[in-house]
Amino acid sequence: MNMPTEEKQKRRVLIADDDPVSRCMLASFLAKWGYEVIAVGDGLEALRILQGPDAPRLAVLDWVMPGLEGPQVCQRMRAHPDLPYVYVLLLTARNEKTDLLRGLEFGVDDYLTKPFDSRELRGRLQVGQRILNLQESLVEAQEELRFRATHDLLTGISNRGAVLEALNREYSRQKREGGSFGIILLDLDHFKYVNDTRGHLCGDAVLREASHRIAEGIRPYDTAGRYGGEEFLIVAPASDESGTMALAERIRISIESLPVEAEGGPATITASSGLAVSRGDSPLEPQILIHLADDALYRAKDKGRNRCEIASQPDVILTPPR
Repeated sequence: MNMPTEEKQKRRVLIADDDPVSRCMLASFLAKWGYEVIAVGDGLEALRILQGPDAPRLAVLDWVMPGLEGPQVCQRMRAHPDLPYVYVLLLTARNEKTDLLRGLEFGVDDYLTKPFDSRELRGRLQVGQRILNLQESLVEAQEELRFRATHDLLTGISNRGAVLEALNREYSRQKREGGSFGIILLDLDHFKYVNDTRGHLCGDAVLREASHRIAEGIRPYDTAGRYGGEEFLIVAPASDESGTMALAERIRISIESLPVEAEGGPATITASSGLAVSRGDSPLEPQILIHLADDALYRAKDKGRNRCEIASQPDVILTPPR
């Protein structure tokens, strides 16, 4: 059996130096150390590459170059914080402290004075690589924390706070721009019975699969989240009564279409939904909208479950429940 092998990640370095002899020498050193080298002779070309797609994450820039000097290249690159971070090592014959401080102020990470020792150059590039690896680890950790703060860990869809935030954003947008939007409050039918008779592992499988089918059924600009327990809230922008009902029916049919594969055998599930729409001519606050959808959900349950009911537009503004 062949063991899978991981492709070694190439380390890419940009060299920018207008002296062809120096450029060739640098490229030779870096290639010998296992780096993939891109070499250019002026600052403008260096900036173009560093701001382009798939830019190298390490750069060795000469201070004095045609077009743009090394510190200027770095300064312009740092003016775009949305770009991936590039670790910049500046090569310079200058050794005055004021010059070196100016380079650091322009965003240079480190510098090496000419003539340089090849071992020192290699060591400083290794430091740059470690810093880039550390930065990537921090970004991944930050993304993980952000995901955990906004998503339900069991189902992977948005959590209650995130979907309510989406509802508030849509209401604010409606007040500015008009138009209609709808919400769907969906509840899995007889979920307590599933937990009581099949156990919580089966219940978790049902919740995950229902969430997956809901996520598959919504439009790219809709937001679906776990509202609590076996209840889900879907925010549907740019949707009137008929559009919201069509969306709710599509999700309902998807949920009942196939049994959920779970421990102990397949589990059949259905869902009931209550819908409410905030129209542009009479917008409804989020709490009122949820209250109306909740009332419609109770009607769906009373009428036999596995159905969708839509709330009537109230004649007066209701007071949200405390």
